[in-house]
Amino acid sequence: MGIFAMPSLGADMEAGTLVEWLVKPGDEVHRGDVVAVVETQKGAIEIECFQDGSVLELQADLGATLPVGAPLALILGPGETAPEPKEPKAPAVAAKPEVAPRPAVADKPEAVPGPAVAAPLPCGATPASPAARLRARELGIDLATVSGSGPAGAILLADLEAREPDAMRVQTTAPMAEMRRAIAAAMVRSKQTIPHFYLSQTIDIQSARAWLETRNADRLPSDRLLLGALFVRATALAAAKVPSVNGQCVDGTFHPSDRINTGIAVALRGGGLVAPALIDAGAMSVDETMAGLRDLVLRARAGRLRSSELTEGTITISSLGAVGAEAMAGVIFPPQVALVGLGAPKLRPWVVNGAVVPRTVVTLTLSVDHRVSDGRQAGRFIAEFQSHIASPETL
Repeated sequence: MGIFAMPSLGADMEAGTLVEWLVKPGDEVHRGDVVAVVETQKGAIEIECFQDGSVLELQADLGATLPVGAPLALILGPGETAPEPKEPKAPAVAAKPEVAPRPAVADKPEAVPGPAVAAPLPCGATPASPAARLRARELGIDLATVSGSGPAGAILLADLEAREPDAMRVQTTAPMAEMRRAIAAAMVRSKQTIPHFYLSQTIDIQSARAWLETRNADRLPSDRLLLGALFVRATALAAAKVPSVNGQCVDGTFHPSDRINTGIAVALRGGGLVAPALIDAGAMSVDETMAGLRDLVLRARAGRLRSSELTEGTITISSLGAVGAEAMAGVIFPPQVALVGLGAPKLRPWVVNGAVVPRTVVTLTLSVDHRVSDGRQAGRFIAEFQSHIASPETL
């Protein structure tokens, strides 16, 4: 029997609020199944189970704010059975001392306990789960306009998903003070505990842009590849050749990762930043990488990330996009050990085959944890990245 506990969803997390259970006692669960939704500063996060079995007992109430590591549920492993309830022992009976009779008092009716009754909803309120109410407030959706699929017609989080794209177009987000505090705490921890060093290189990406134009010529806009997908692929292939930059450093010990889970820094509407991971990006094609990026960014901005995407990143990419500064030296997301910072592409005079020609270039700055790597290994990573971007057909 295992304890399903409140997971840590980042270096900045101390507690989370349980807003929705997606399982009940008796349900079968498997590794990777989403079993609950927890609200943190980063939004509503889908929490995954990391073992096979069946749910024996839910030990946390909806709305409870619990610290990392607090038990949420008990899960029986395959083949295990629920333990027999222990019969309480009869207390020893002591001899009762004689007590003088009390004086008679006026009869008073005794309170008779009755069955517990749930507090009724306010008059006219629409029945909905706590997570659905929270998401509806964020999106500005009137619950009275939504059809519920839960018990007695209650509205669940899934019932709002179809309404999110329209709602997000008109959504206005309040200042995200809690998220900014969380980001500040994580970055302070990073700079105080990780000895950063930085290597930069300006890279010619003209061949990559020409290759993209050819690949995208006959595609619909929704299916076109973006430069960011090539950056992710180049990062994954380079990390496979230089494993000292791919993994996590926990309690002073570096744990290199067999998989390359590239974290993608995503700016949220209204402010704030998250860096969910594209799991096993090293095994994806360019088209699969592009589809994964679109899905990850959409869910990050809708507050529908999974716990594994926030905890299993092994190297992160942060790009300023098409418009912005020429270079960026980023702060490593602990417990990772490296971050790829990419400035905005710029048109610059460049020497090609002895002639000066206009070329599109981008400046890459690699932030590295000096406890687990050094300048020679970081330089190898940049060289591998540059080689793949110069030959995009290898991606």
